[in-house]
Amino acid sequence: MRSEKKILLFCVLLIPAFVLFGSCSSKLGWGVLLWSTEDPPVFSGTVLPVYIKSNIDKAWVVGVPDRQFGVKDGINKMEIPFSRFEFTGNKKSAIKRAAVFSEYALVYAENLQDGLPIRDNPDNNARRVYRLRNGEIIKILSKVQGKPAISTTGDPLPGEWYKVLTEDGNTGFCFSYRLKLFEHNGGQLAASVPAAAESTEDPDLEMLLSKTWSAESYLAMINYRRFNLEELSRYWRFEPGQETGTAHILMPGIDRSFSYTLIRSDGQRAWRFEGTTLTMQLRSDNVLAVQYTEGTGTMRTLIFVSLPVKVDDIIIQETARRERLYNAIYSQGPVFTSNNYGTIGFRENGTFVWNGFDLLVPAIIPETVIQSSGGGRGSVSMDLFLSSELEERYTGAFTLRFTNASQTAGSREELLQCMYLLDNQGFRIEIIPKSSIDDITVIRRAASPMVLYFYRDTELW
Repeated sequence: MRSEKKILLFCVLLIPAFVLFGSCSSKLGWGVLLWSTEDPPVFSGTVLPVYIKSNIDKAWVVGVPDRQFGVKDGINKMEIPFSRFEFTGNKKSAIKRAAVFSEYALVYAENLQDGLPIRDNPDNNARRVYRLRNGEIIKILSKVQGKPAISTTGDPLPGEWYKVLTEDGNTGFCFSYRLKLFEHNGGQLAASVPAAAESTEDPDLEMLLSKTWSAESYLAMINYRRFNLEELSRYWRFEPGQETGTAHILMPGIDRSFSYTLIRSDGQRAWRFEGTTLTMQLRSDNVLAVQYTEGTGTMRTLIFVSLPVKVDDIIIQETARRERLYNAIYSQGPVFTSNNYGTIGFRENGTFVWNGFDLLVPAIIPETVIQSSGGGRGSVSMDLFLSSELEERYTGAFTLRFTNASQTAGSREELLQCMYLLDNQGFRIEIIPKSSIDDITVIRRAASPMVLYFYRDTELW
């Protein structure tokens, strides 16, 4: 009797605050429970009648099936948050939805990695919508197709993408590599590891984990507009590894992985990776210092930066720039002839053939590049940049890589690096000594420059 009075009072008090599509006795419709309840105990996947929708409390008022729990004193009801219940409309639709959901109706997962992200799409590069605490329980809603998650070694990680629901109502997609899936068959739904004790909200860490951290040298390339495609294509970087619990440093001469259990605050904008010697500190929003202890006991510090553009976009733009430079040479020729230094022809695919350069052997071109026919061939790389002073006098610079050099073990690749200037009749090539090149930039002319002039040939080959 007291239970009936309580229900009636509940209905009367909620009428002004609820947007009502029914009453305490008439049904609004039906739906499926997504997250099980403890009091009363109702398993996820159960089809339940819906009586009231509260837009203020963000909850459904649903009925508990009497025959399942032996309730005889009237209609028993409970509130379910919007996020934990899927309203389908009529009962037939609810039963159909429950059948589809049945494979994962009792399946939950425990998070094994602090900071594991839930994303808005099943893709490791998708936007993060939630960061899980170590030991946090989530509901598995369904398995979905997505892009394979990749380990720090570049190999696909074992696991699947799932659509998931958190206890506080966030939904998204999570890869299962660091999840422990289990079935909830009754009793208290709790993690085997306490969740909240080890992790607190940290906006700086959230920001750090949301960024891509690249080698500091990449920022210098952007600032000076001189890009080393070979270096960029190696993707030198630091990965905190919140997806896998393994941080990774990939730099020239360094390929180190650190398996950790937790990222813990270690001072102002500083953190340590529990179980390792690895630490990191934000020096600014876009500069990250990473430290670790080497086997000799020496502490090593590396600097990484968050770039204003993606590395892939830089590679695309620089590749396009180089193609434009090469096409200008190809369009001007593609065959050029010198009275003294033979004929050089450029092909559309970025290769060249050069015949009759005997006067340049061996002072400029090694004898190893000469075939029985007396010629050389290889590829053209528009991989050199000019200093500001030289940019005013030359069109550009390139490297000729001869591919018909001796293939004996230990033989080196033969290169010829040149500046060039295009004009209406042909183009001028000036040989660059190695002493005039700083990394990928030509900084000066040779003391006694070797200049070759080639006229545009009227005959195509």
